[in-house]
Amino acid sequence: MALKNRGNTSHGNTYSEINRWLMNLQYPHIKALFIQIIAEAYQKYSFKLWNFCIMDNHIHFLITPGKDGSLSLIMKWIKMVFTIRWNKLHGVQGHWWGNRFHARVIESKEDFLRVFRYINKNPVKAGLVTQVKEWIFGGLHHYLHNILHTVTTFPDFLAKVFTEAES
Repeated sequence: MALKNRGNTSHGNTYSEINRWLMNLQYPHIKALFIQIIAEAYQKYSFKLWNFCIMDNHIHFLITPGKDGSLSLIMKWIKMVFTIRWNKLHGVQGHWWGNRFHARVIESKEDFLRVFRYINKNPVKAGLVTQVKEWIFGGLHHYLHNILHTVTTFPDFLAKVFTEAES
């Protein structure tokens, strides 16, 4: 079966699930490792990460590859480096992710805002926090706390809209 070309897109929403039920992202140090790899990806690839959320069993990115960037290459590198490091930490081998990744193009400003909000609300819906800004493994928290090596700077009004509406 041929794979879809997910190369040059405008804003894209990606989603990946974990392969093995024993392997998960529930521990803070594992989520922190993933965030570190995102920061390293910035050094290697050109992209804007507008928002993200690292849950216990999946991740969400709202990402725009750079002009000559490829979403597939960016995601492949992030997931591959994470798998290698996770396997080394735990003395195991093999696949970590359950699928390549799901992606779709964001079609409008309204769609962008809806996806941004959906990503923010993931930990609240899962009962992990009561307010979106409390989830330290998400883009909004990183933006609000000036941890800008992970997320793209977006206008303050956008952060204000989401923190007031979802607090």
